[in-house]
Amino acid sequence: MFRLLARRAPGSVRPAEMADALAIKHSTLSVYLSALARAGLVLSERDGKSIYYRIDFARLSGLTEFLVADCCRGRPELCAPMAGSFTNSWIERNSAQPLKVLFICRGNSARSIFAEALLRRFGETRFEAFSAGTSPKEEINPHARDVVHKMGHDASSFAPKPLGSFQADDSPELDFVFTVCDRAANEDQPKWRGQPLTAHWSVPDPASLWQDPQERVNGYMIAYQTLERRIAGLVDLPIRDMNRLDLQHALDALGEA
Repeated sequence: MFRLLARRAPGSVRPAEMADALAIKHSTLSVYLSALARAGLVLSERDGKSIYYRIDFARLSGLTEFLVADCCRGRPELCAPMAGSFTNSWIERNSAQPLKVLFICRGNSARSIFAEALLRRFGETRFEAFSAGTSPKEEINPHARDVVHKMGHDASSFAPKPLGSFQADDSPELDFVFTVCDRAANEDQPKWRGQPLTAHWSVPDPASLWQDPQERVNGYMIAYQTLERRIAGLVDLPIRDMNRLDLQHALDALGEA
């Protein structure tokens, strides 16, 4: 449950959504949430009649500091490797290499396709974009294909792909992994090679958000425009001059744009 909240961070999640994603009873979920809340690791917030939970990063930072300073007696050999990765410039590879970015949604038929297409355009030679799905569809959503074509991308160059195709030993070593739908972010994933930075850029599913056919068509364009703002912000970041912590905060902020 805590891993799910971490994948959705810095956003918050409804208990019902967590129960469905983890396939556990609501009563069991309530017990676990209460334990995490008593430990000071999660916060609850109310929005109308709904209650949402998120990680309390301030308290979690205190726990980490306690474990290092008290339990481990502040031994520098334990702290230095982790601290260095957060305070030094994150990108140390050859500056001529493009940064590899993977966008994930459940079906890989619309939102992640939009993101891949946009980064291919905006990123030029600085980025290499990919997309995949945790349960990929057989083909791109027809409405999404229309948007891709309308916005001047080559629709024939995109197709749904399984997430596993990026987890083999010969897969590209990724620099960034973004989930762009909540259902994909709710699913646990193996550890990525190279420890890429990750962020959740939630974009509502046009297929389920709007029932009216014309509104649904407009919804796909709204999803495209949302990702367009975020990816334009990504390519404007001085990534190679930023440390990992500052870069993570910037990626999280873009997820709210």
